Amino acid sequence: MFTSLTKSRRPRDLLLVFQILCIVLLFFFYRTNSNFDAAIAYKAIGLIAIIYVSNFILGKISSGDNYIFLIISMLLTIGIVMEFRIKPSYGILQMVWSIAGILLFYATYFFIKYFPKLDKFGNLYVLLAAIFTLTTLIFGTTRHGARNWLQISSSIFVQPSELSKILIMFILASFYANYNKYKNLKYAPFIIMGIIYFFILCMFIQKDLGTAVLFLAMYLAIQFVYEKNRKMIILNLVLIAIGAFLGFKLFTHVQTRVHIWLDPWSDAYSTGRQIVQSFFAIAEGGFFGSGIGMGYPNLIPYSYSDFIFPLICEEMGTAMGIAIIMLYMILVYRGIKIALDQEYTFYRILALCVSVLFCCQAFVHIGGVTKLIPLTGLTLPFISYGGSSMLSSFICLGILQVTSEDLSFKYEGGNSNES
Repeated sequence: MFTSLTKSRRPRDLLLVFQILCIVLLFFFYRTNSNFDAAIAYKAIGLIAIIYVSNFILGKISSGDNYIFLIISMLLTIGIVMEFRIKPSYGILQMVWSIAGILLFYATYFFIKYFPKLDKFGNLYVLLAAIFTLTTLIFGTTRHGARNWLQISSSIFVQPSELSKILIMFILASFYANYNKYKNLKYAPFIIMGIIYFFILCMFIQKDLGTAVLFLAMYLAIQFVYEKNRKMIILNLVLIAIGAFLGFKLFTHVQTRVHIWLDPWSDAYSTGRQIVQSFFAIAEGGFFGSGIGMGYPNLIPYSYSDFIFPLICEEMGTAMGIAIIMLYMILVYRGIKIALDQEYTFYRILALCVSVLFCCQAFVHIGGVTKLIPLTGLTLPFISYGGSSMLSSFICLGILQVTSEDLSFKYEGGNSNES
């Protein structure tokens, strides 16, 4: 059976082999520690079956790029294995969020594919994004230094900013897909800039600087490609520089992160502890890792979310870390390729926004934990623990899946929104 699977040309069969090997590793870890629970194995096998069936169904219903879901499935498997290894309850919750995310992926796929004229609801996107942002700003709860959470119950917290990221994509796509309609409006580029910077300012007030960086990255990328007034790009860069300077001067935690980025060893037992322990974890793992269960996740604060990459490198090796980076690179490459091949401007911009989002979020996370850039506290898409992040990432994946298809059936007589 193994030989037939490895010789198969169907990538989902090779993914199945990879997932089975991951479950076997977990099995040996729990058997060694006398904590094995058969229910965990049943849940893991159930998730593998759901992912396999999802890849099979997607190949039947979608004519687009079916490899992006396979890439995400590998990242998802690695993340769940590490969450189980850190704490079984985290792994179980991560599986639940993953199943919910897959269902949301298909819901997003069918909604965007068959709901007409989504580029005409720009004002609605702005209104919804403002409601989510202002609700968090007024009623939000501060956790981990940022006021970007809404408390639903004593144990359930959600991040509306995850939905705001998606709405920002639709705001940008709606505006630039209908750019010709605004060409007689003298201050149209300033209006869209004002809208985007309003949300960025709200993120600053909430001290959610990581999300603000994502907003800026998407806006700058789309502006660079589609903004006809090139002076607006220069103005945007100037505003970014001013915002970075003010952020450093106004927020003490930003100053702390810059200082530990420059020299974490000066306070290795306090503010610089996360970075220092991250270095030790990556170095301890070597190229092939110390093995599942042989690392020390408790030494790294928030190893299950903000610092999961060093733990992966410690137990699975730098080779796995490089593999994860390459998976994100392939995902972003295919996303950009989808954007270039897409005929309709609205969907092309959505594909580009999703690609920039995944690229920037992965870069900021990995760059932060390896001291390439200052820490921001962003999660690693599809790997880090977190329900809001997981669900929003699957929504973005559903958007990317739709944009990889030929959408000519939605328009009669050609490209109705080409700028």
